[in-house]
Amino acid sequence: MTRIGIAAVQGAVREHERVLSALGAKTSLVRRSEDLAGLDGLILPGGESTTIGMLFEEYGISDVLRRGEIPVFGTCAGMILLAKEIEGSEQPRLGLMDIAVRRNAFGRQRESFEEEIAVPAISTDEPIRGVFIRAPYVTSTGAGVEVLGTLDGKIVLCRQGRMLAGSFHPELTDDLRLHRYFLEEVVGQGA
Repeated sequence: MTRIGIAAVQGAVREHERVLSALGAKTSLVRRSEDLAGLDGLILPGGESTTIGMLFEEYGISDVLRRGEIPVFGTCAGMILLAKEIEGSEQPRLGLMDIAVRRNAFGRQRESFEEEIAVPAISTDEPIRGVFIRAPYVTSTGAGVEVLGTLDGKIVLCRQGRMLAGSFHPELTDDLRLHRYFLEEVVGQGA
């Protein structure tokens, strides 16, 4: 059985657990570097990216993840943590994806919204519903980054090898397809 960790220092941990369990994956909460042992993949949920980055450094999680051995799916703040560059910020990050991001690019909390996102890699017929809460977007990508979804011309979903990053919160909907894509295509083991 596929075992996926969920970084449990902030964010929608229970919601990601619910989705992964529905897909048949076993979940583990990750709070320290030793919690990463034996995982097939890791979810970096939303939250406050600066705080999460500092906690990852303090608990040794960053050092383990920077080895690039664990497939990672970052949502919202998780996307920010995966980026090599964060516009206007020197905050702690993992820097695993060759992307630059802009924090809070779609506005503050009160400007949160939901929107349909076309993701042809998952479905050519039915878009994914994106929940955007203080969401970032990608402002530039390196050669190895595959753009999977855009909104108004802005990159909101991308993949680089064993890393998947989304601006929005798929765990806050009933649509399991993006997590299934992570399990099947990125982790490569199915659920």
